[in-house]
Amino acid sequence: MCDKKEENIIYKNIDKLNSLLQNQNIQEMMYLLGSKKEIIQRNFLAGIFRGIGIGIGVTIITAILLILLRKIVTLNIPVIGEYISDIVEIVERNGKTY
Repeated sequence: MCDKKEENIIYKNIDKLNSLLQNQNIQEMMYLLGSKKEIIQRNFLAGIFRGIGIGIGVTIITAILLILLRKIVTLNIPVIGEYISDIVEIVERNGKTY
């Protein structure tokens, strides 16, 4: 078991941790109670950049998938190749209409 000195050190550390957690909670509350205009502006910008990021990510992933599908078509696998070539044609046809 631990002696009184070690026990006091543990209690002091727990108190420090408790006060740090309380201060962090107060900072979060102050942010929420702060300027509504600033909060709206920050969330608006975050939403715009999140949308742009999703758009870019989906475009890159789709391009990679199309490249992979084209490579599978060139392997001339009977059933899968025809199905995938139809998908690639549909995507390319719809991409050119915009």
